[in-house]
Amino acid sequence: MKWYKDTLQISTSGKGLNDFTQQAQARLQQWDVGHGMCFLYVPHTSASLVISESYDSTARVDLEAFMERLAPENQPWHYHSLEGGDDSPSHMRAMVTNTSLDIPVENGKLCLGRWQGIYLFEHRRREHRRQVLIRCLSVDSSEVA
Repeated sequence: MKWYKDTLQISTSGKGLNDFTQQAQARLQQWDVGHGMCFLYVPHTSASLVISESYDSTARVDLEAFMERLAPENQPWHYHSLEGGDDSPSHMRAMVTNTSLDIPVENGKLCLGRWQGIYLFEHRRREHRRQVLIRCLSVDSSEVA
């Protein structure tokens, strides 16, 4: 077994889903991982990771609109607004989504469904440069049953 680690940089232009499937897949190819597990983690409190529809872009529009309705900005009951009206809702959105993902790797590819993609979900209005920690445990093909 071998352990690989790196940090992916994801630039966002504000709220929304940012596909980084190819960036993660490219890192596995760079490491020449044939079989194993890929672990992704976002060390931020106002962004998250999701696996979602990657074929039809209108799915993104619906998911982003859902989050707007789930945790709207500028509510009178928000106390945490130190960084603006999107401060508290961004943390709420991160709380109901994922900060980490575990994805099997087989034959050098992430085991995603045909229409699945990996996204960083930015919950803040302004642009950010987010980090996604990528870790991979690679097993020798002789160890695969």
